[in-house]
Amino acid sequence: MSRPILEFWHEFASTYSYIAAMRVEAEAARHDVEIVWRPFLLGPIFGAQGLTDSPFNIYADKGRYMWRDMARLCDDYGLAFRKPSVFPRNGLLAARVAVRGVRDGWGAAFIRGVYEANFVHDRDITDAAVLAPIVIAAGGDAERAFTDAADDAIKTALRRQTEEAQARGVFGAPSFTTADGELFWGHDRLEQALQWAVKHHH
Repeated sequence: MSRPILEFWHEFASTYSYIAAMRVEAEAARHDVEIVWRPFLLGPIFGAQGLTDSPFNIYADKGRYMWRDMARLCDDYGLAFRKPSVFPRNGLLAARVAVRGVRDGWGAAFIRGVYEANFVHDRDITDAAVLAPIVIAAGGDAERAFTDAADDAIKTALRRQTEEAQARGVFGAPSFTTADGELFWGHDRLEQALQWAVKHHH
């Protein structure tokens, strides 16, 4: 019998997506749920909401709270964390490479590596020279990954994935969707999303 599936929608600029990305596989394994990694872009979704920047930059108090919250949470989960010197970093190139990686089986490791580059090592994830070693460490072919990332097929696939996120009601990252269409927003809803996926699996 097939295992329940949980789709994990994440954006590389998203702080809380970092926490979710580092925890999702171990938590899913405990519930015997299969994770489908779905990189997407928040920019177009925020744009549709009339936002031109991260809400954490627009609202100073919210931003201050988020950075303190991240430090506390990462401490609780035993995750390394350093506030990036640039926020939010544009995740477009990384997301295109991730779409290719998910298809080829090295996506999850690449995605975790990009989050660590951004939120642990404060590296510029918009730079192919930063991303290339992450592709290789994940088991991919860097040269091919960047050639494919520049190809219309991958650009279109990422755009469609972002449109699909919008169509499912996703308005922020990280989000989780189940086979029956339930939406859960936030890294702190991971457990609830996994339990729902198991309970409503047919």
